[in-house]
Amino acid sequence: MSGLELRELECFLVLAEELHFGRAGERLFVSQSRVSQLLAALERRVGARLVHRSSRRVALTPLGERFLERLRPAYGALHAAVADARAVARGGTGPLRLGFQGTAYAPLLEAVTAFEAKDAARSVDLVEIPYADPFGAVRRGAVDAAVVLLPVAEPDLVVGPVFSRQRHTLAVSRRHAFAGRDRVGAADLAAVPLIGAAAPAPPYWRAARAPGALPGPAATTLQEALSLAAAGRGALLLCHPTAAQHRRTDIAYVPVDGVPDSELALIWHRDAETETVREFARTLAEAEAGRAAG
Repeated sequence: MSGLELRELECFLVLAEELHFGRAGERLFVSQSRVSQLLAALERRVGARLVHRSSRRVALTPLGERFLERLRPAYGALHAAVADARAVARGGTGPLRLGFQGTAYAPLLEAVTAFEAKDAARSVDLVEIPYADPFGAVRRGAVDAAVVLLPVAEPDLVVGPVFSRQRHTLAVSRRHAFAGRDRVGAADLAAVPLIGAAAPAPPYWRAARAPGALPGPAATTLQEALSLAAAGRGALLLCHPTAAQHRRTDIAYVPVDGVPDSELALIWHRDAETETVREFARTLAEAEAGRAAG
């Protein structure tokens, strides 16, 4: 096992979750062929097939199942060791790196203020993460936790407090037929192309951003999505606070009836959980409970 590469192990773990070479590549930010190369290298080290591939499906072999069972806790322990070493290196007083998409909403900023007020040594660094990559920064360790739009169905990520339930607003060009309306309904969305999120966001998350029957262009950042809407390339679903904070003279914002509200959640990596992250999650949940009671 000399020269074992962590990237090969990471590739196997992601592929075991996705059972799809293309989706695994999107999560790892590599091509599908690179996923195949990494898996082949690992199988050569092991000396046997770990994954069965056919034209219709991908599945773990019995040895692959056994290997996954042994590898997952060991890989998790490695992540935890790195997180612990990082905390020790910072003397336990380093900032909590908190990711957010597009806009740091008022409920989030209130929780940050309350969290820092509990201990003068605490601080929070706010880091914007790409609209089209809600989970990548957490997986790479670029942030300790992140606030993202639901849904989240990732086995390696913990979904913490859910908050900021908001009505949707439709952003359209001022030249669009909907621009002069006081509201639109779910049936109206089926008649316009909706701007969605680009990869590497998983398909189910992308589908939630553009639930209409007509797919529109895909955007990587929120500003890119707004620009596409302003140019008349499609309509963009936004929660009301985001629409309010991104007013533009070339975009009309129209309330939407009949679609599920948007919700945010705090997420973090299951294998890199720290007490600091758990404490911030408690603070955020307390703040949300206080708003609901008020």
